[in-house]
Amino acid sequence: MKKLNIAFLLFLSISIAFAQTERQIEIESKVETTHETTIKGKKVPYKATAGTQPVWNEAGKPIASLFYTFYERTDISDKTTRPLVISFNGGPGSASIWMHLAYTGPVVLKIDDEGYPVQPYGTKSNPHSILDVADIVYVDPVNTGYSRIVDPEVPRSTFFGINPDIKYLADWVNTFVTRQNRWASPKYLIGESYGTTRVAGLVSQLQNAHWMYFNGVILVSPTDMGIDRDGPVKMANYLPYYTATAWYHKQLPSDLQSKDLDQILPEAEAFAVNELLPAMVKGGSLSDSDRDAIAAKMSRYSGISKESILSYNLMVPTSFFWKELLRKDGLTVGRLDSRYRGVDRMDAGDRYDFDPALTSWNHAFAPAFNIYAKNVLNFQTELTYNLFGPVSPWDRSNETTGYDLGTAMRQNPYLHLMVQSGYFDGGTDFFNAKYSLQHIDPTGKMKDRTFFKGYRSGHMMYLRAEDLATSNEDIRQFIENSKVAPGMPAKY
Repeated sequence: MKKLNIAFLLFLSISIAFAQTERQIEIESKVETTHETTIKGKKVPYKATAGTQPVWNEAGKPIASLFYTFYERTDISDKTTRPLVISFNGGPGSASIWMHLAYTGPVVLKIDDEGYPVQPYGTKSNPHSILDVADIVYVDPVNTGYSRIVDPEVPRSTFFGINPDIKYLADWVNTFVTRQNRWASPKYLIGESYGTTRVAGLVSQLQNAHWMYFNGVILVSPTDMGIDRDGPVKMANYLPYYTATAWYHKQLPSDLQSKDLDQILPEAEAFAVNELLPAMVKGGSLSDSDRDAIAAKMSRYSGISKESILSYNLMVPTSFFWKELLRKDGLTVGRLDSRYRGVDRMDAGDRYDFDPALTSWNHAFAPAFNIYAKNVLNFQTELTYNLFGPVSPWDRSNETTGYDLGTAMRQNPYLHLMVQSGYFDGGTDFFNAKYSLQHIDPTGKMKDRTFFKGYRSGHMMYLRAEDLATSNEDIRQFIENSKVAPGMPAKY
């Protein structure tokens, strides 16, 4: 009996050790598979590479390994003119899965036309993918997706912060472009949410530290990227988002509700800039009568009561709005997509219990990616694919990424910029995105290279079928229009 126990324990220890080895990321690996899809009615053959590529320290030692998925069209031999799109999501701590499996890639989630999950989980062909006009690589930063630290001695501060993140990812991108022999290709960075902070900094870092120049940057649902707006500016900028959400839920006065969204948003934007902001700036010096008049007009454009607006001294936080708009119906609205409704434990309170948009999305993406990675990409691992990975503490100090992007554009006459925002996104609202665009180019001298596109959905506007088609087409046209004619000099 004693010998049996010893043998069993030995077997168990070996099994555990083997399992731990199996759960470690391979520092370098790749699996290639071939596929074909139909985009805009035409057949597109392509190769998918799922693999890992290391991050090195200054001594050349691997300290982390990043998982990536690279899609290349295989019926085009000349890569010198073939655009390359490098795609990041946000968080920080979010994997690339969101845009990979729902936006620009050759496959998308099985969801309904408004973005709600359906079962059985899985993927389907994406007839709107930009793979017809560009090759695409999706990158998972450290501790997201299958990416992991491989040197336990390396400080977490090497990776987890605005500027460290940009620095190591720029080096990784430099290596990837070199390995794929794509230095000649027109190159584009696309980032969503915190990913916009990331790519705004990356384009500057790659341009100034690696001498790699880009044709375009696409900011999907952008953060503030370090562009100053605290206080009255930030709070006044929320008002147009409140208008859009109230319109969607039919909470506006009948004369506004009867109009199309495109008609009422310019009104709300003008009110926010020309009336609400100056009133907020006055603070306690604003007369009672003027305060009451502004609150009444805010109520008209937001769908919440004048009394509740006055109780916040006109500066209504988004968290209260999500709870208040449909409180009388016992419902909340979502943060990342305010079309989604939720039910709280109690109707009382000044913020919701959970974001009904995010909880809906999570249980659609995770099963689909695990099925897709194993059965279609043939990437075999027992690692957990981290939709949201452990990246705390995150150093947010010294953020200048929005200003750095503007500088990069002024330095590089080829560099174009497009912002894509959902009107019902309360996490990174569209009017603050417009504000960022205006202050990336405060002189207005780069208007011919900057573009804003709005959509009738939320943070991940591409989850709505109509916007999936439109937003991909906007990227397709952005890429086509930002290509440079052979021999065209980069000069003003």
